[in-house]
Amino acid sequence: MGEGVGTIPRKPNLYDVARLAGVSRSTVSRVLTGASNVSPEAVGAVRAATRRLGYRPDPIARAMRSGSSGCIGMVVPEIGNPFFAELVEAIERELQAHDVELMITDSRDSVENERRRIESLLDRRVDGLIVIPVESHSSAPALAHVTEIPIVLLDRRVDNLTGDFVGVDNAAGIHSVLQHIAEQGARRVVFVSGDDSTSTGASRLAAFDTQVARLVGIRPAHRLGSFTVEFGEKAAHELLAEGALPDAIVCGSDVVAIGVLHALSDSGIGVPDDVLVTGFDGIRLADLMRPTLTTVSQPISDLAVEAVRLVLLRIGGDTGPTRRSEIAPALQVRRSSTRGSA
Repeated sequence: MGEGVGTIPRKPNLYDVARLAGVSRSTVSRVLTGASNVSPEAVGAVRAATRRLGYRPDPIARAMRSGSSGCIGMVVPEIGNPFFAELVEAIERELQAHDVELMITDSRDSVENERRRIESLLDRRVDGLIVIPVESHSSAPALAHVTEIPIVLLDRRVDNLTGDFVGVDNAAGIHSVLQHIAEQGARRVVFVSGDDSTSTGASRLAAFDTQVARLVGIRPAHRLGSFTVEFGEKAAHELLAEGALPDAIVCGSDVVAIGVLHALSDSGIGVPDDVLVTGFDGIRLADLMRPTLTTVSQPISDLAVEAVRLVLLRIGGDTGPTRRSEIAPALQVRRSSTRGSA
């Protein structure tokens, strides 16, 4: 897709130089670092390409490549989860802008697999790690073992682990969605979400419990399980079987909300006419659902930019205090929570 009016042009990177010069990325690296084992023709082509593109080597990436692998490792709990997949895509795009490679591993929601993946990345001499932990408590030992290279936690925190963290302001997101459904007239609200074994699950649950009485005027009611489509379907069917359909179902993630929508549709329950449904994360699928899904949209690009910035700063020698960034989300109001809309 072309760049829109008013957007900031992407900085050219090593891949762009290699493509224009008609050589490999490694050849471009050798030319730029002054290596002697490069043909005069390749040197001329690379230098011409850098001038034409206005390419300038990234100083942080250049510093980290001195005696390093030029590669960042990333561990995600489940690459099949659309939110994590979109985060990986954004992280890789941002690292490429710094001419740094990404090595991705999937822990498959297992703490033991997570430990093995981290050890494997350390064996491969990655220069730093970006990790989305499996759990708040059980992931701590494996992550605490990483002392020789920088590590940035993304999206989820870990108990008693000091280190840089980048995530979203979950409390602000829950506040915005509860305020919205209260304005829509909802008074009986159920929270359907993953449990509190992750920091995201715990913080969204705590925010719901704290704010629902003040914004909606009811006592908290939940269905807690896992951040999966299957759990969303199960929870919705349980609510229907109990014969106590609420005015609104606030979901702790978009994939849970998708499961809820499937179950309601299969049971002939109208959304939003019979019940309002909202999600959290802002994955692309939310806008493709029918009805389109209201969601608390996480700023995925901003999260990626900040996570990459922090890990590269640490690799480049920054020894400043631990940084914790919580970026504000934005409520995306769509058809699933707006009665009377077209």
